[in-house]
Amino acid sequence: MPAQPDQRRQLSEFLRSRRERLTPDEVGLPRTGRRRTPGLRREELALLAGISATWYTYLEQGREIGVSEQVLNALAAALRLDRHERHHLLQLAGHAPPAEAEEREPLTAEAEAVPLLLQPNPAYIIDGNYDVLSHNQAADELFPRLITDADRPANFVRWVFLEPVARDVLVDWETEARGLLGRLRTLATRHFGDPRYTRLIEDLNEGSPEVRDWWPQYEVQARHSGRKRLRHPQRGPIDYAYTAFHLAEQPEQTLVVYFDSSEPPDEGVAVTGE
Repeated sequence: MPAQPDQRRQLSEFLRSRRERLTPDEVGLPRTGRRRTPGLRREELALLAGISATWYTYLEQGREIGVSEQVLNALAAALRLDRHERHHLLQLAGHAPPAEAEEREPLTAEAEAVPLLLQPNPAYIIDGNYDVLSHNQAADELFPRLITDADRPANFVRWVFLEPVARDVLVDWETEARGLLGRLRTLATRHFGDPRYTRLIEDLNEGSPEVRDWWPQYEVQARHSGRKRLRHPQRGPIDYAYTAFHLAEQPEQTLVVYFDSSEPPDEGVAVTGE
């Protein structure tokens, strides 16, 4: 599928951001003369990828030119992209199909009840764009003011960046926020043109100076389980382990469960995942 104009603009900015983070020393090139811009020059990257400097310049300028997957893989290797960044590059260049735009399926009553069954472990179900579809009391206590507007779903990304209390709850706020923004960019690229993501990104850029600063850096990241340090309102800072489970018939709906990693799991509760 050919890249659309806005995709070509994003491809241009993504390539430039990755080119500027590399230095000649890192890739084994000699330093020659004074450099007016950070990172590699366009002709240096083209040399490393084995392509024409003029052709690469056209690509980074967002011109409407054809580009093969073979050339994109060569650029990914020269830019030292990880597998998530490489996939992001292919999507922006039109070599990976976007997710089909679908009407959001309502959460079933059975799925909605799951976070309640996991009490007292904080748990919630989010949609693909981080709208919170269901949550339990423990999640409400751990993430105060997550639910504030009855007219639209709570959104976890909006809470992290636009709700001041989030900076107190997330002990390592900047690290967590940057990672979350990278995951949002990955999902937004996969759902290119979906108004749910467009509106959310516009809200974030309008309300958060950090998003305005970080979004142009084009960090991408896949969703994953892991650990994070959160400040509980009664117990103070706690190291939580968290994991995510995709709902069987609605893979964009994801159950996220938090466990206090310092406490042994309740032997009466068995949770398994993929």
